[in-house]
Amino acid sequence: MSALRPVSSAFLNNLKSLFPETSGRVLVESGGRLVESQVLTNPWFIVAAVAFSTSNRPEAVPRVFEHVMQGLKESGSDTSAERLVAQKFREALFKSGLISGYPKAINSLKALHEVMPESLQDKTIHRDTRASLAECEATGQKLWRHVYGDKADSIQDLLDTIYPDMGWFSKTIGYGLTYGHIDILSPLETSYTLVASLIAGDTPQQIAWHLDGALRGGATLQEVQAVREISIQVAKHSGISWQHDVPEVAAITSDLEPPTKIAISD
Repeated sequence: MSALRPVSSAFLNNLKSLFPETSGRVLVESGGRLVESQVLTNPWFIVAAVAFSTSNRPEAVPRVFEHVMQGLKESGSDTSAERLVAQKFREALFKSGLISGYPKAINSLKALHEVMPESLQDKTIHRDTRASLAECEATGQKLWRHVYGDKADSIQDLLDTIYPDMGWFSKTIGYGLTYGHIDILSPLETSYTLVASLIAGDTPQQIAWHLDGALRGGATLQEVQAVREISIQVAKHSGISWQHDVPEVAAITSDLEPPTKIAISD
């Protein structure tokens, strides 16, 4: 077995540079007031962590985390930004587990936890454990249609046909309970999470669906291309080889509807 390639700061900085500068703003509390976090406007680290996890490189996830934390310290951010970054890492890995497999997500979360300062660790459950399955299904239906657009019904029909339990689980548990929690990762960041895991997992049909979904969620063409490229570079660095071509973003954008915003909860 070949030796694992190290994850250098230069490699991580290159990944970060691939994502275009954005006009989006992320505000965090600092000294009792809200300030803009330049680090959090670039979601490269979410994509990289998930791609490493899916590529079965759990030891690389804390390397990405520590690199981002160093950038936060150098920018003068306080613990509120650090806490949000830590939560985004955990949530992205958790959400990616439905695609990569939860053994990989657990291994990556464990590796991350081992370097996580106690002050940044989670002690409580973020999701509403009292939500009924009917509520989860309603949440999942909204997100499902937002992600898949005019393909929503045909994809649902496909899953219901191949195995009804898959259709129910995907919409109610996958999109309702798992992906539909948007207090930590936005719907767009969740789309990036899914794209990263699907690319590292070599599943072209689903990659195409979710590249489309990210565009529908409000990302620019350049941003989605960057997410695709970051995922590919991480997977290649981790020794992944593809049996299929990774779909291009431009090839599936001609019939997109204008981006819309989504509110999962009424």
